[in-house]
Amino acid sequence: MESKVYLHPLPVRIWHWLNALCFFFLLLSGLQMRYGDVVSVISFRNALYLHNVFAFILIANFFVWVVYYHATGKVFSLYIPAKPSELGTFFKELVRQSAYYGYGLLVGEKNPHEPTPERKFNPLQKISYHFVMLFMPIQILTGLMLWNPSWFSSWIRYLGGILTVDTIHVLLTIFYLAFVVIHLYFATLGPSIFTHIKAMFTGYEESH
Repeated sequence: MESKVYLHPLPVRIWHWLNALCFFFLLLSGLQMRYGDVVSVISFRNALYLHNVFAFILIANFFVWVVYYHATGKVFSLYIPAKPSELGTFFKELVRQSAYYGYGLLVGEKNPHEPTPERKFNPLQKISYHFVMLFMPIQILTGLMLWNPSWFSSWIRYLGGILTVDTIHVLLTIFYLAFVVIHLYFATLGPSIFTHIKAMFTGYEESH
């Protein structure tokens, strides 16, 4: 039997797709700037301009996320994996969810996690989104230091120099690139390939 659950309010959907757009252009422009000698699609100057524009949009979008989820009171329930008193239950659910993705999905078993507005993410999603948001301020700060080193010269010296800042920024970029690839794959693992993707347009998640 098919049913629908309203999981993604309009502000969340707008934030999600704007974030996706920013990630897309930031990753492409960043790769163009770093590997322009290998593949040159646009000039370094244009790539830098695009990178800066979408970086500041991403920063604004991140602060919108912070304000929205704190205002709705859901930042802890959705993005903190578990309270200390819930760690036992969380670990059991984590093992069950991992077993589903590693084996149960392949043999047609039902997903053990039933999403609700209060429990939208399964344990693996909670962990991944937790680190995505936890690392974002670091990515933003290192990006700002690279954008204008003279403004943040004391911070750069404190961290060990511009090369250290750049290395942190690149390593986190690799993390976010890996997240995007995995996220796109898992987005196809609903009752149908486009179920989860459709939900991010309509707000309604279909379950069977």
